[in-house]
Amino acid sequence: MLVSEILAIKGKVLYTIAPNRSLAEAVAIMTEQDVGSLVVFDHGRMAGLLTFREVLGAVHAGGGNWQATAVEQAMLRDPLAAAPDMELDELRRLMVDRHQRYLPVMDGGTLLGVVSFHDVAKAVLEEQSFENRMLKNYIRNWPAESDEQG
Repeated sequence: MLVSEILAIKGKVLYTIAPNRSLAEAVAIMTEQDVGSLVVFDHGRMAGLLTFREVLGAVHAGGGNWQATAVEQAMLRDPLAAAPDMELDELRRLMVDRHQRYLPVMDGGTLLGVVSFHDVAKAVLEEQSFENRMLKNYIRNWPAESDEQG
């Protein structure tokens, strides 16, 4: 399975935020939309990625004033990105090795979407379920041994 297929299943809805917006606004968007990441766009290009991990780091560092912190101060700059033609196994390895739960999917300079570790797990389950159904169907329809042997 390819990253582009995961995006097709998931849908390509993107949630973005400008780097000069506050973390309070970012948390409100993430909570309302039930997403774990926002792509940070600056002048039409991806500048970074904000996830709950970065938000929690900013809360810890900023104490009671975290809400006013600008997104650009907390975001992950130049995040690792996946390509649409990347295989699922390569994507999983990359996410695990780099400890990154969210990966933007880039086709050259164009952002196609964001895949999460949850999206990957769901795709793996669906792929395994499909394979199981195919194997069970194959076994069920296995030709019986003929009695003429012997």
